[in-house]
Amino acid sequence: MGLLDGLKGKAGTLAGKAGELVGDNADKVKDGLGKAGDFVDSKTGGKYSNHIDGAQDKASEMVDRFDKKDGNDDVSPPPPAV
Repeated sequence: MGLLDGLKGKAGTLAGKAGELVGDNADKVKDGLGKAGDFVDSKTGGKYSNHIDGAQDKASEMVDRFDKKDGNDDVSPPPPAV
């Protein structure tokens, strides 16, 4: 097994653990996303509100997918981007 193969395996394991943590703490993660978005919005004077809101929505959808993957529903996360 080469070095990169070992790293890929470890990255997959870490990604799985991160997904579990997000799914187990979905409400806390969403709250943090909201606070982070509000902070950035305040620092930019509302200039990028639409973009920030869109990013918050997408991130919240991802959290929902991880939460559902953990057994709260039967939806899996989207395939990785190429």
